[in-house]
Amino acid sequence: MQNNDIQNQSFSAIGLVLFLWKKKFILLGITFVAIVAASIFSAPIFIPPKYKSTVVLFPSATNSISKALLGDNPSYKQDLLQFGEEEDAEQLLQILNSSKIRDRIIDKYHLLKHYDIDSTNQFKRTLLFKEYESNIKYRRTENMAVEITVLDIDPQMASNIANDIASLLDSVKIKMQKERAYRGFEIVRNEYELRRNEIQKKEDSLTQLRKYGIQDYETQAEMMNQQLAIEIARNPNSAAVKALEKKMEILAMYGGPYVSLRDALEHEKKLLTEIKSKYDKAKIDAEEELPQTFMVDRAYPAEKKSYPVRWVIVAIAALSSLLLTAFILVIMDGIKRETGA
Repeated sequence: MQNNDIQNQSFSAIGLVLFLWKKKFILLGITFVAIVAASIFSAPIFIPPKYKSTVVLFPSATNSISKALLGDNPSYKQDLLQFGEEEDAEQLLQILNSSKIRDRIIDKYHLLKHYDIDSTNQFKRTLLFKEYESNIKYRRTENMAVEITVLDIDPQMASNIANDIASLLDSVKIKMQKERAYRGFEIVRNEYELRRNEIQKKEDSLTQLRKYGIQDYETQAEMMNQQLAIEIARNPNSAAVKALEKKMEILAMYGGPYVSLRDALEHEKKLLTEIKSKYDKAKIDAEEELPQTFMVDRAYPAEKKSYPVRWVIVAIAALSSLLLTAFILVIMDGIKRETGA
């Protein structure tokens, strides 16, 4: 029984081949028409050729200039020249797909007009964005680089757009970082100025206390006590004893505030030194710039078109028409047999 099924299948396959062979002129004729039609309709008059330009760049791992150049940790010194990882590449892709870059490119190159989109159309921006996304693409390569690809009917415009997007990517990321860095710098600067003003106030207060003869409370108190003991031993009622006692009263009155101010001033100066270090680093991050990408390949005007690939269109049209025609002929033959039966 199984052998009969195999034989029937073989006969059916042979029968199909013989049937298609009988219809070969129809199949070849329709396929030839499809090839001619595909060749005609894939011509530049129907499908404008597009030229491709590509920019390849690596993300930078440097986020803080001050850490890269002035960081205490030795590992930060490698940050300046280090390529970014997968996360850095994904961040660049997110920025590339943002409206900040898209809108600037659209405005600069007047893409609404360039893409021949009716400015009075209700959905003109939707159509414009779809055309933009079909012609401008970004991807992360297997080596963690970022590839910017632009297709356009004008090869020079394609290369210009690709290079401008790469430049905008760098400037947009720098601007985003500098906005945050400048805010951080303002916070540190305010704290630095506040500490410096506090130190100035305390120094002014110490200057006033020094006018009362207080220069070094502990040393003065020790020396005065020793001298007072000597003078009392000589003559308790002497003028020297009275003068020392008067000085001791002044020292007792202003010595406490002097010590408090002196110790507070020393503490404030230590804090100011720490804040000054942060101030200097924050100022560098806020005012200086470093490229955020490593350019590998810039875009150049293409000499040959990249789209459409006519032989692919013709091959697909020929194969599709051949299979479709064969399928229709088999179905029609089957219906005829069933109807005849």
